[in-house]
Amino acid sequence: MLYYLFDYLNELDFPGAGVFGYISFRAAMSVILSLIISAVFGKRIINFLHKKQVGETVRDLGLEGQTQKAGTPTMGGLIILGAIIIPTLLFAKLHNTYIQLMLISTVWLGAIGFLDDYIKVFKKNKQGLAGKFKIIGQVGIGIIAGSIIYFSDDLTVKQKVYHEDQENVLTEVTYNGAENQSGADYSWIETKRNLTTIPFIKNNEFDYGWLISWINDDLLKYAWLIFIPIVILIITAVSNGANMTDGLDGLATGTSGIIGLTLGVLAYLSGNYVFADYLNIMYIPSSGELVVYMAAFVGACVGFLWYNSYPAQVFMGDTGSLALGGIIAVFAIAIRKELLIPILCGIFLVENLSVLIQVGYFKYTKKKLGEGKRVFLMAPLHHHYQKLGIHESKIVSRFWIVGVALALLTIITLKLR
Repeated sequence: MLYYLFDYLNELDFPGAGVFGYISFRAAMSVILSLIISAVFGKRIINFLHKKQVGETVRDLGLEGQTQKAGTPTMGGLIILGAIIIPTLLFAKLHNTYIQLMLISTVWLGAIGFLDDYIKVFKKNKQGLAGKFKIIGQVGIGIIAGSIIYFSDDLTVKQKVYHEDQENVLTEVTYNGAENQSGADYSWIETKRNLTTIPFIKNNEFDYGWLISWINDDLLKYAWLIFIPIVILIITAVSNGANMTDGLDGLATGTSGIIGLTLGVLAYLSGNYVFADYLNIMYIPSSGELVVYMAAFVGACVGFLWYNSYPAQVFMGDTGSLALGGIIAVFAIAIRKELLIPILCGIFLVENLSVLIQVGYFKYTKKKLGEGKRVFLMAPLHHHYQKLGIHESKIVSRFWIVGVALALLTIITLKLR
């Protein structure tokens, strides 16, 4: 909203109003306001939750320090959601389809998590929202996000198309008045093709349409039948992965912040012609505006971490964890980097896999041997390390270190092909 006000003031030659035209400035303002909302107003929300006795019910699983967490306010994800939505509304271009997509996803996923927490806390039902309804909600946002990305005419990409017989010519040419440092003669062509980035591969653009068009070229118009289910799968997997990771103080919050910062860098590079040209990656017009949104996301995570770090004064609950994972998934898909998720979100992936392996192996051995056996002392994986006697804060710190390493590897894939 403030963007439009200052844009109007800039037309009137109001001194300094033009600074709001810069994504970097609005992103900085977004992260600052997000920090203020989550850190300052977060305390008031925590006190409110205390008064309403919105406390966590903890089962005794034999983990060190677990019983002390009982009664800690939950549903703190409301702090995160507010710290994301308010700065985005104030500093982003609200007519931008990418921003609209992220706001819809944030509210939708936050509502699913809130409903789950509400049933647990106020209805005293430990099971919360039935799993099938969570899946229905995740499928719903997957259909919405996939349809917007696939069908919206505003969401396009630009590819480098080399001129015939010029791909290997080492001559400097000029494009839009700027010297082309690559020395190759090419043009940027705008397309609605559903392309994504394949890591570690040269000329690393994959078209989802190929998954169906290889049968018959006429089937290309039905590529959405492939694309939308893939979007649903990614959103569901990452959202549930973040939910699984939210088991130790600050673990999901810090990990999500690291992932968010990396996605913000990727969005800035993809939305900037100069950097896209230099790195030889897809140029995605208008996607740079997502940096403003992601700045608020990172600020919300860091601000919430002030209260969520060990020993936690508040838990995010499913209101936060389901939203954080889903936001990360939708954002990655929007900037065509979803195939980097297994690397970037490696913590979420391993946490998910540890549960699947544990449950699958237990059922298999029980059927074959009559007695169920386990691979890990406890799942998800972070609880396995707790059972080994490692302190909670040390586990979280080490997971963060791994998360930073995965984030750096993700950035490196832009050049490592």
